[in-house]
Amino acid sequence: MVTEPMIEINTFLQEDIGTGDITANLIAASCIATARVITREKMILCGQAWFNAVFNALDSNVLIHWFVNEGDEVAAETLLCELTGSARALLTGERTALNLLQTLSATATVAHRYAAAVAGTQCKILDTRKTIPGLRLAQKYAVACGGAVNHRIGLYDGILIKENHIIAAGSIAQAVKLAREQCSVSVEVEVESIAELKQALLAKPDRVMLDNFSLSQLQEAVQLATGKVELEASGDITLETIRAVAETGVDYISIGALTKHIQAIDLSMRIELTKV
Repeated sequence: MVTEPMIEINTFLQEDIGTGDITANLIAASCIATARVITREKMILCGQAWFNAVFNALDSNVLIHWFVNEGDEVAAETLLCELTGSARALLTGERTALNLLQTLSATATVAHRYAAAVAGTQCKILDTRKTIPGLRLAQKYAVACGGAVNHRIGLYDGILIKENHIIAAGSIAQAVKLAREQCSVSVEVEVESIAELKQALLAKPDRVMLDNFSLSQLQEAVQLATGKVELEASGDITLETIRAVAETGVDYISIGALTKHIQAIDLSMRIELTKV
């Protein structure tokens, strides 16, 4: 599982501020303000560290008080936090901070919905590499925050042998053999039929991904693979269909929608001047 990663916030700020916030500079540097952030919809809160880092980078004197904790499920219209400090810093950091908070909270919220949908089964929900560029570790963290499980982080920490890898290597058996010889990481093979699953079982990978299998095919796959390898279902699985997939007995279901089909949480930040 990805824990809260090291945060490099300057790239996010740079794309918004560029050579300077010329609008915020209309406000006197001496102005102090208070800001309150409210969620307009039910959500799982995620991204406090990124939100805090934005304002800390702009002005370390900005004070932030959170009324809810990371990972909490909060109702619509909940006051999330209150900030006090330089009006310029609050105005400059507002959009970047909210962008990060609303995106990571959305990821955590979607992950929570999928995890809840399979509660009570042995199945765990996995994320994928279908993440927003530049936010891979942040979204992986958000998935875990929402109660789902991280798949491999990238191309360097796990082997996933797909159709084109198999074609290039010559066979499933040869691809797995080469993987075992070259690496000590987990080896997974993607298959598209029961026949390919049988080939994969003979090659003995650590996990097999069942791509676009029907429910009856998943049930047959579980009977064939129980006690031999872990099984992961993938492909065109929705919140409406996921429970039935989990109940076939597969160990994992990977869902690209956790990170790529999210809709940002509706957050509002209102600023009031307290000292001119």
